[in-house]
Amino acid sequence: MEQSDAEFRAEVRAFLAEHLPRDLAERTALGYHQDRQDIEQWTRVLAKKGGWSVPSWPVEYGGPGWTIAQRHAFDEECYLAGAPALSPQGTFLTGPIIIAHGSPEQKARFLPRIRDGVEFWAQGFSEPEAGSDLASLKTAAVRDGDEYVINGTKIWTSHAHQADWLFLLARTRFEGKPQEGISMILVDMKSLGISVRPIISIDGRHSLNQVFLEDVRVPVENRVGEENMGWTYAKETLVHERTFNAEVGRCANLLRRAREVAQNTYRGNIRLCDDEHFASRLAELEIEFLAHRATLARTLAEEEAEVEGRNFSLPSMLKIKGSELIQQIGMLMIGALGDDALPYYAEETYKFGFPDELPGSDKAPGVASDYLFKKSMTIYGGSNEIQRNLIGNDIMRGL
Repeated sequence: MEQSDAEFRAEVRAFLAEHLPRDLAERTALGYHQDRQDIEQWTRVLAKKGGWSVPSWPVEYGGPGWTIAQRHAFDEECYLAGAPALSPQGTFLTGPIIIAHGSPEQKARFLPRIRDGVEFWAQGFSEPEAGSDLASLKTAAVRDGDEYVINGTKIWTSHAHQADWLFLLARTRFEGKPQEGISMILVDMKSLGISVRPIISIDGRHSLNQVFLEDVRVPVENRVGEENMGWTYAKETLVHERTFNAEVGRCANLLRRAREVAQNTYRGNIRLCDDEHFASRLAELEIEFLAHRATLARTLAEEEAEVEGRNFSLPSMLKIKGSELIQQIGMLMIGALGDDALPYYAEETYKFGFPDELPGSDKAPGVASDYLFKKSMTIYGGSNEIQRNLIGNDIMRGL
């Protein structure tokens, strides 16, 4: 008998209540950005459940075989419980690409290690002169017998300093349309010729990097699928995952925190939740969130049913709205906390342990650093300007 949505959510909540390590939930609540240790610890917990560590994967490759709606429900409940996010590079990008286009040897070698949290991945797409215009990338992979010799640089590479493997796009053909000369290659980060330079982001944290590749030799067998087809493979995966950039779970969690801030913060003798201006703005954002969530539900229903003539611009719209909502909620929280928000850069405040007594509101930790980091959400994953161009192109084609 098939589970209802309510039954599925109840199962997920019960599992999280029993198995989510308290230290991970506390670190998330304090605004820590998860590092490799946090992500791998949580991945291993979920892997023991039987495929929950790879929610987008089919059963035959170790996944749970969930519907898209169940995946979103799981994602939302994890955010609300304070669970660390799973690795997007390994779980949601590399794994599905290898499942769809990898060789049997690549599937046997890499998929179990991603599923079980044994190996950690980084994504090598963007370059200093190729961000949203990714097809202009210049990193070159030149064939030399049974190897590719790779030269170039990648930037904004999350967790590259902690990664075991890098899946990158490189140019393997230099004539013709730029999109038709790109291949996808799996690169061992221990290879000679790789160096990583940290990029410290505005929240004071090291998660981003620039990766330099100088005469890096990689076996041809590490290419995913056909040569010069990498652009097609990357597009397939990014389009499929774009609804997850709607960030419904993250928005729901932030709105819950905003309500808690409003209930515990005073302006004079008045709680913020009773302040007419603040309450009105919070209500506006909650209404926008409910509409956003309903749009996601519609998109998922159409995608599951493979409805003919469905609006293929909706994932881009969801990405735009989700990223902007997160920034607006964060701005509201900063305004609510005022000066109390300033000291709470979690990694710095708590690097020597948890203080017995927190100055200011106990809802402040992580708010300022998270808000600053989330300013990039309208840029990464395909900038919102590019998403609007895609929407406009779809509208023009429909006229």
